[in-house]
Amino acid sequence: MPLDTEYFRGGTAVVTGAGSGFGASMVQRFATENMAIVALDIDEGRAKETAQRVRDAGGRAISMRVDVADHSSLEAAASAAYEIFGGCTVLCANVGVQQFGALDRLTEQDWRWVLDVNVMGTVHTVNAFLPLLRKSSGHRHIVVTSSAAALTPGVRMGAYTTSKYAVMGYAETLRMELASEDIGVSILLPAGMITRHLESSALARPADLGKSEMRREDIDVMMASRKMDSADHVASADHATRHLLADLAANERYIITHGEYRQSLVETYQQILRAHDRAQDE
Repeated sequence: MPLDTEYFRGGTAVVTGAGSGFGASMVQRFATENMAIVALDIDEGRAKETAQRVRDAGGRAISMRVDVADHSSLEAAASAAYEIFGGCTVLCANVGVQQFGALDRLTEQDWRWVLDVNVMGTVHTVNAFLPLLRKSSGHRHIVVTSSAAALTPGVRMGAYTTSKYAVMGYAETLRMELASEDIGVSILLPAGMITRHLESSALARPADLGKSEMRREDIDVMMASRKMDSADHVASADHATRHLLADLAANERYIITHGEYRQSLVETYQQILRAHDRAQDE
């Protein structure tokens, strides 16, 4: 799909989780279109590095430490974006912490942490920046990062999958509610990536919740349950963002970044359609 090179020019992209991996790659994509960048991450040092790379290439960028579970830090970032760049035209609510483990092993603290960050963090992010989007002119878009796990669930990642189902439902409704304002909303569905996701998740977990436990067995069992070849399902962050700009310009409802799981989708939706058809029987 060809990219409308004028679609993003002159705008400002705000990206959470911008310190590394997928978020940092998204930043670079927007920066190539001469967008101003607001790089946000709970890891302040890495957010600064992302912004510095943009500035070193001749672009405009700022960074801030933001904890998406804390709406006040997001509101401060929104104020900075408005004061320095005059607003926000693309918002990437890109955050997600991971906690592996069988459902009966997950603690209430595990659940609250994952849901507070992944679900409420997304809600806080949109609530903080939506007023700026509404004030801005031209093309405006919100990107909400869900996960391939919301399409192809597997065992041992129940808290994460539940959170990403919720994020997907939130984004579906957000797209409907903002359509009349010409603010696009796309649901981003990445599969596994060669990033610091597991490491950054562990580091972001509050100390009072104890150390985040990850067992190799959980990952192996999860991959087997999803019938996925890790060689096809895991990609670099740059590969995963290769179609991002064109898909946003086209206001695509769903953006699947990579991974081959079409047959799984077919089987799932065939069962849903059969259930629907059974409900029509008198």
